[in-house]
Amino acid sequence: MKCLELIQKLETLAPADCACEWDNVGLLVGWREREIHRILIALDATDEVVEEAVRMRADLLLTHHPLIFKPLRKVNDDDFIARRVMELIQYNVNYYAMHTNFDAAPGCMADLAAERLGLSETRVLEVAGTMETDGRPVEYGIGKVGLLPSAMTVKELALLVKERFHLPFITVYGEHAAGETVTRVAIAPGSGKSSIAFAEKAGAEVLVTGDIGHHEGIDAAANHLTVLDAGHYGLEHLFIGFMADYLEREFRGRLEIHKAAAAFPAAVL
Repeated sequence: MKCLELIQKLETLAPADCACEWDNVGLLVGWREREIHRILIALDATDEVVEEAVRMRADLLLTHHPLIFKPLRKVNDDDFIARRVMELIQYNVNYYAMHTNFDAAPGCMADLAAERLGLSETRVLEVAGTMETDGRPVEYGIGKVGLLPSAMTVKELALLVKERFHLPFITVYGEHAAGETVTRVAIAPGSGKSSIAFAEKAGAEVLVTGDIGHHEGIDAAANHLTVLDAGHYGLEHLFIGFMADYLEREFRGRLEIHKAAAAFPAAVL
């Protein structure tokens, strides 16, 4: 199929209009009329991922985080981002990114993460706008807040997050009193510093997110919000499997879909 047909399907799932203004999503490298047969899906366009795409002769690399975020003033081998762009062009690999549009669109990152924790009675944590879905207006935005299937301690919730997202470790900021249970949880995959205030306003007892610094963590705890930092990769890696299943289902064998051979990029030593 033409790349343009694939883009139309991707933007039906997560419209580019759902992306934050500061973001950079869509076809970042390549040709819209290019024939696409083989796709590699990854979270980030790292050196290893780009090399994997080239090695397997992929026609398109699809990632969550955009490789090109800030404007490139030069495209040469002095800069590692420009080098990756040059390699993609040299080996005829189109490159498409779905970032905050995938984070915010209904049925995408926020909903997937909430479902994985089994949250019910959910609503959008940071509302960005409203879009029409199945003929009715639906709010979209970053994160979700809802109720756990049953009350549990912070430790039990941390273990549940590790299990459901296949994580080797998690960082906990703040803790409720010994034996005290929580039920109302916010989840914001990715970098969640800006979500802390929204979680507090929504009455969440715990925020599950990533990229929380020391000061943000202890300040949230001082305001009686426990934060579970699962890392940036930790919650968002579900993008890879979801998109592989989505493309397989939508195109029914017309595309050869591969998932990048990436593991959790951190470890406890």
